[in-house]
Amino acid sequence: MTKSRKTKLALCIGLVLATAFLLWRGSKSPCWQLTGDVICRAKTNDLIVALSFDDGPTREGVDAVLPELEKRGVKATFFLIGKHMETTPGQAERLVAAGHELGNHSYSHVRMWGRSMDWYRDEIARTNALLQKAGVKNPILFRPPFGRRLFGLPSAVKGANMKFVTWDVGDDVAHHPTPQKYAQDIISRTKPGSIILIHPMYKGNHVERKALPFMLDGLLKQGYRIVPVGTLLGK
Repeated sequence: MTKSRKTKLALCIGLVLATAFLLWRGSKSPCWQLTGDVICRAKTNDLIVALSFDDGPTREGVDAVLPELEKRGVKATFFLIGKHMETTPGQAERLVAAGHELGNHSYSHVRMWGRSMDWYRDEIARTNALLQKAGVKNPILFRPPFGRRLFGLPSAVKGANMKFVTWDVGDDVAHHPTPQKYAQDIISRTKPGSIILIHPMYKGNHVERKALPFMLDGLLKQGYRIVPVGTLLGK
């Protein structure tokens, strides 16, 4: 191989690797999507934000979160995993009975890229069926596991007449390991129209659960109205 061809080959390989890297980074960016529409916040100057919880449902998570929301008259959105709704029956129904909004967080909660369209459709449809069984008349919100998506999934979500929802204020327990610091970090990054994400459902999420009252009180003190995602988006 000539030196010129080696150079061209090296450039092509570099371009492919750079493109792959950018797609990989973009696949987990909450507010950017290669195809289709993604909603990470609402455009408003009003002091209104949406609160959302991912994963589960688990009894531990629901038991911890529901009373704190009820004390303050706050309604939120819970993006639930289909297989966990099956293994913890009754928890999704508790959330619906309390007046909260439920969204689709896939059935198996695995990374949703590099799959077939039929696989994406099945993940969405199985979880929607469980949401409907729990009392959700028409599930319209979908959030991908880990926030990751590339090709195919956005089309499947659109085909199911659902809205692709991410967030602009995510939780960061690794860098804010105490409930007070965790809550203050979220409060400091929240703006009018923000969609806040919290993970409260599993045994290891004790910081997130303990931080919830601090976060709620802090946002309410600043004058924010805290609503479900669907309300924020004006569905």
